[in-house]
Amino acid sequence: MQKQRYFIELAYDGTVYHGWQRQPQSISVQEVLEDGLSKMLHTKMYVTGAGRTDAGVHAAQMFAHFDYEDEIDTIQLAYRLNRWIAKDISIFEIKKVTDKAHARFSATHRSYEYRFNLRPDAFKNRSTYVLYRIPDIEHMQQAADILLEYTDFECFSRTNTDVKTYLCDVSEARFEHKDFELIFHITANRFLRNMVRAVVGTLLQVGYGKLEVEDMHRIIASKDRGEAGASAPAQGLYLTRVRYPDEIWINE
Repeated sequence: MQKQRYFIELAYDGTVYHGWQRQPQSISVQEVLEDGLSKMLHTKMYVTGAGRTDAGVHAAQMFAHFDYEDEIDTIQLAYRLNRWIAKDISIFEIKKVTDKAHARFSATHRSYEYRFNLRPDAFKNRSTYVLYRIPDIEHMQQAADILLEYTDFECFSRTNTDVKTYLCDVSEARFEHKDFELIFHITANRFLRNMVRAVVGTLLQVGYGKLEVEDMHRIIASKDRGEAGASAPAQGLYLTRVRYPDEIWINE
């Protein structure tokens, strides 16, 4: 019998996890999800995620796929997983997809948010990055606009990775400011390892006057990670949306 492929839509608070990807010595979201599926389906299960969030990074929307031979009551499986799985992971939906659909490689766009608090907040201090001095948000937006002029972002990539290309098509890079919340939204067809946190760290240097807006051109052209700013802390970063072509979904 040919196996059926399923997509799981989920979210997680990444605070206690060593990222998405299974690790030999540390707890990961993938491990918890695989253990839950294995228990519910009574066989060893493996999942492939839409991306690899780093330790401490969150996801408001993540997808993963798995294959299974028998028919699944997807509504009941999602219900049982949510009852069993850790409370900082939420399963939204499980859906059938075509056999060629891939959680990572079929994605056409991904969106992230980086969330700041402009004053300490007891309820958000562990899930946002608290800024004790308000940066120049207008200058940060001007620097963010420059990202849309480029496609090679090697300067924002983690070093010593196995990526074959540093090209990314960034279609959105904007700040949203309301009261004491500041959110940076960024969307692209793909992201490099550590890219968003490196971008945010560089934009903060612009906001605090340590870099000029026009320095973004020099930094990107350098293709040198050492020219960009230090990575912003993990707790403020959220994967918020992963988009797929309509034709991968099997509607029943």
